[in-house]
Amino acid sequence: MAQENFKKIGCSLTEKGCKGCGKRPLSSYDWMSDLTEEVQQNKYVEVQFKNTRKEIFINPRGLELHKEDIVAVEGSPGMDVGYVTLTGTLASLRFRKLHDAAKEKVRQVFRLATSEDIERWKYAQSLDHKTMIESRRIANSLGLDMKIGDVEYQADGTKAIFYYIADGRVDFRQLIRVLADTFRVRIEMKQIGARQEAGRIGGIGPCGRPLCCTQWLTSFKSVNTSAARFQGLPLNPDKLTGQCAKLKCCGNFEVNAYMEAQKFMPDREVSLQTEEGEYYFFKKDLMRLEVSYSRKQKGVLEVVTISAERAKEVIEMNRQGIYPPVLKEEQEEEKKSSTDILEENSLHRFDSILNKKDRKGNKNKKGKKEDRRSYSHKGNNRREANFVRNENSKPSFHKGQKVSKSQQEDS
Repeated sequence: MAQENFKKIGCSLTEKGCKGCGKRPLSSYDWMSDLTEEVQQNKYVEVQFKNTRKEIFINPRGLELHKEDIVAVEGSPGMDVGYVTLTGTLASLRFRKLHDAAKEKVRQVFRLATSEDIERWKYAQSLDHKTMIESRRIANSLGLDMKIGDVEYQADGTKAIFYYIADGRVDFRQLIRVLADTFRVRIEMKQIGARQEAGRIGGIGPCGRPLCCTQWLTSFKSVNTSAARFQGLPLNPDKLTGQCAKLKCCGNFEVNAYMEAQKFMPDREVSLQTEEGEYYFFKKDLMRLEVSYSRKQKGVLEVVTISAERAKEVIEMNRQGIYPPVLKEEQEEEKKSSTDILEENSLHRFDSILNKKDRKGNKNKKGKKEDRRSYSHKGNNRREANFVRNENSKPSFHKGQKVSKSQQEDS
């Protein structure tokens, strides 16, 4: 690969967005790319293969590698091809993080991929889907309770990784023998969960963005329904489950903030006593630290929304035997500034501009019509004047012109 074709380290912001991010699953952004070369120089490189599989390699030859470069690396065994995703300091930090859990020794980068390497790599990729379909058929014929979700061939075509999902332990020794005889390659079986499978396949979530497990999420923590209860979400399985048929990982993202806000909220079992009457808990808004109370214990009647601080103040007053005249203070009745764009700006705010343009166009059309009407009125007036003049004067006939009896009678 020529030096002029090298891409700059890291990503850059353009008018079309972040260049280099989001092209592949778990795309990495090198936020330390602007450091000096002395700081960035190290021997570790992160390489990404199919979908979400990433590994750290050593660069013993000191090759000048940049993000998005295609490199040939050492396989296990053989040779594999992948994209460079991180270099420099961040790749070294990633290696330190994964070094303790790694069981195998760190392999090395051979070279920048040649055209022959890329051709073999593309051909191996073309076999993935056919092999997956055939391996599923073989697993079903052997009666194994498992699902083969993906197949990844090594670039040299000597090895294939089969990713499968199973609820329990599966004895796939017979399956490995059949697969090895069928495809004539080394077989490696990797068990993954439903969340990892969703990350490898990808998709769009209900929020309209790509799945978190595809873009950046690598560690999957257990999610339970208590997180939904803390956030006041409806306990509807269709709403709480993601594309992996498990509870959404994003249910844990904000639960700590809601648990912290819960400390500032009053007890929902305590009613508020005022001179107007008794108010019962209706609902709460943890993000705004507001509580709504109703005059009816199990229903909606004269609902009043106050701050959590005001609710605690009224509860303390009731304990002392003091009943405030009203539940809501005058200061709280002032309308707060809204942060919602739809509330601040009307959806019909551009209609007035369009109406003005339409009015201008109608005025021009109306003026043209009036000019035509005035011109036609002038023509009609001339005709009427000529008609009156002709009535007063007798008609004259040319010589040799034939005159009808009606014309003679009129004359």
